[in-house]
Amino acid sequence: MQAARGTSLTGDQSDPAQPRPTRPRRHHLLAVHAAVALTAYAVDVGSKVLAVDRLSGRPDVQLVGDLFQLHLVRNPGAAFSTGTAYTEVLSIVAILAVLVLLYLARRIGTVGWAVSLGLLLAGVSGNLTDRLVRSPGPLRGHVIDFFMLPHWPVFNVADICIDVAAVLILVQVYRGVRLDGTRTPRDAAPQETPE
Repeated sequence: MQAARGTSLTGDQSDPAQPRPTRPRRHHLLAVHAAVALTAYAVDVGSKVLAVDRLSGRPDVQLVGDLFQLHLVRNPGAAFSTGTAYTEVLSIVAILAVLVLLYLARRIGTVGWAVSLGLLLAGVSGNLTDRLVRSPGPLRGHVIDFFMLPHWPVFNVADICIDVAAVLILVQVYRGVRLDGTRTPRDAAPQETPE
């Protein structure tokens, strides 16, 4: 009986067909996701508070000459100041996006996806916070933007998070890594048959 029991235990450990417990790894990935999201969100909110406090009613601050400046803008629209008449719709879309991202977080299977979705969640949540709490009122609040480059719309930390997340997601997709960590099977090259 003991030998059979021992064989069974050994078989369970070495059998590749047996699923390995994923709960500790899943918890680790969720911790990475949460840490990235909370840190980036805090940096975004804190930078906006500082920008409003230090830049309101003051001239632009040149960090690298005319190449990179701090210029306070209150943006009622989306990226590139589009959709300024649809602030409430943009707010509702952002709320839905946050809910979808929180739902997808349960399926994260790699560090790459944990970081990218954490940054995306932080970016969407950061701009959504402005829409919820800033003037002129809930769902209509204007987003605080303050980084300015030549010939480019003024942006903020949340926008940077969203852009970096988009690049990381594209990298994961290009590498064939699915959200749950499994890989997309590559099409095998067709073999030529001798005639």
